[in-house]
Amino acid sequence: MTLSATFLGTSGAVPTVDRNPSSIYVRREGDAFLFDAGEGTQRQMMRYGTGFDVEAVFLTHVHGDHVLGLPGLVQTWGFHDREAPLDVYTPRGTGDEVRDLISAVGATPPYRLDVHEVGPGETVLDREEYGVEAFNTQHRTQSVGYALVEDDRKGRFDRERAEDLGVPVGPKFSKLHEGEPVELEDGTVVRPEEVVGDPRPGRKLVYTGDTRPTDATVAIAEDADLLIHDATFTDADGDRATQTAHSTAGEAGEVARRAGARRLALTHVSSRYGGNVGQLKTDANAEYTGHTLVAHDGLTVDVPYPE
Repeated sequence: MTLSATFLGTSGAVPTVDRNPSSIYVRREGDAFLFDAGEGTQRQMMRYGTGFDVEAVFLTHVHGDHVLGLPGLVQTWGFHDREAPLDVYTPRGTGDEVRDLISAVGATPPYRLDVHEVGPGETVLDREEYGVEAFNTQHRTQSVGYALVEDDRKGRFDRERAEDLGVPVGPKFSKLHEGEPVELEDGTVVRPEEVVGDPRPGRKLVYTGDTRPTDATVAIAEDADLLIHDATFTDADGDRATQTAHSTAGEAGEVARRAGARRLALTHVSSRYGGNVGQLKTDANAEYTGHTLVAHDGLTVDVPYPE
């Protein structure tokens, strides 16, 4: 079951030649989402071949470098005769701003487009095998982060044990794996717990958007398979991070360590560092001993099951 994140934009507020403003394309099997949509997002989608089959956009906050790509996308989807509905999620109190932004291009999209205001602690999207939850972040405006959290998976089915107990190969295997007891020809009842292991955790992908380090991020990112965290500044520029309500790479590393995240991706890199981003990774690794990467435009990170 595919779960991946493609970084379409990894720059801070000011784009560079190599880095577009913030946007991340997330695919989970047949479902595709955008997390933020900075200026030029649709060109990045073309450039990196993600496809345009996005069913929902999750905005962390309504600053230009995170939303200015949305009107163009909405219009392009209309030009392409999109029929599928589009849901846009935005922090509580910012819905009218998003609607005004979309309508600024002067055309009503030929498909249903709904803007939903969301708050921390809400399950924003509820699917059969996973959900998207909003959590509290700390920036200079109304803001939230988002976590895509999969349900636990079934335990492993022990075929050899089932056969030893006399269960014939066939439909009874499936029933046991689905949690139903089965009766054998001699009247013996085999119960699921005899042949099915403990439930196995699903995957968790967490994206903070712009934020100071918060306890809420630590809590939602517990055992996350991929934590994508604001790392606008190096630790040497920590005062600037505090003034602008961003995080340093070291602070992102501390959050990842406290959460027990398996991987940390640093993003929203200030243009002041140009192509010299090695210090960001060094600062993060001073706090966090897991796998750290400094995201760049076009990078795709596959998220495996935590086994």
